[in-house]
Amino acid sequence: MAFIRSILFHIIFYPISALIATSIMLAAPLSAEAVRRGAHIWAAWYVGCCRIILGIRLQVRGRIPNESVIAASKHTSAYETLLTLYLFHHPAVVMKAELRKIPVWGWVAARHGSIFVERNKAGSALKSMIRQARARSAEGRPVFIFPEGTRVPQGSAPPLKAGLFGIYSGLKVPIVPIAHDAGKLWTRSFVKHPGTITISFLPDIPANLPREEMEARVHAAINQDPLTAEVRA
Repeated sequence: MAFIRSILFHIIFYPISALIATSIMLAAPLSAEAVRRGAHIWAAWYVGCCRIILGIRLQVRGRIPNESVIAASKHTSAYETLLTLYLFHHPAVVMKAELRKIPVWGWVAARHGSIFVERNKAGSALKSMIRQARARSAEGRPVFIFPEGTRVPQGSAPPLKAGLFGIYSGLKVPIVPIAHDAGKLWTRSFVKHPGTITISFLPDIPANLPREEMEARVHAAINQDPLTAEVRA
């Protein structure tokens, strides 16, 4: 049954997504707000297809930040990448520059204000990321980052990448850690499994902490069980 559900998801979700993305692209020159609204509609379409077709329900715990903070999330699946546009009002998502090359979608992501990072350019990439993050934060937007740098297997806890501290020291705003268990259902295989994914927004980690303390607190927070962790009020 899960296999059939997964086939139906691909047949239904992706063609409509292409139409939505094209519509956003056409509206983008007229209004930045149209891009934001279109991105949210597309993300809502995604969450709805996951729930109705795949049987994947979403449980959100804690208060979602829509102010100028750094949202630092665990990254175990593709599910949470699209979820950012559904949960947040207007996030500035840090992502690898290769994604900008995707036809239509890459252009829309750039117009939405995503922060693209050239991961093979080390120092210059970090400076560019901080500069972009400052501009988005100045607009009152949350800057969303996967501090482990890439998708990791469910249950693993690798060290954090330097990019998080770069943004943290550059913006001087709190970090909101995010723990979730999406990887248990949304695996790398074609077949996705029904059930409930829990995402928890955890208490703020204040600005201006020493690097070691900040990283230790973020690492511990995002690797908690999202069902039992203390959440953001």
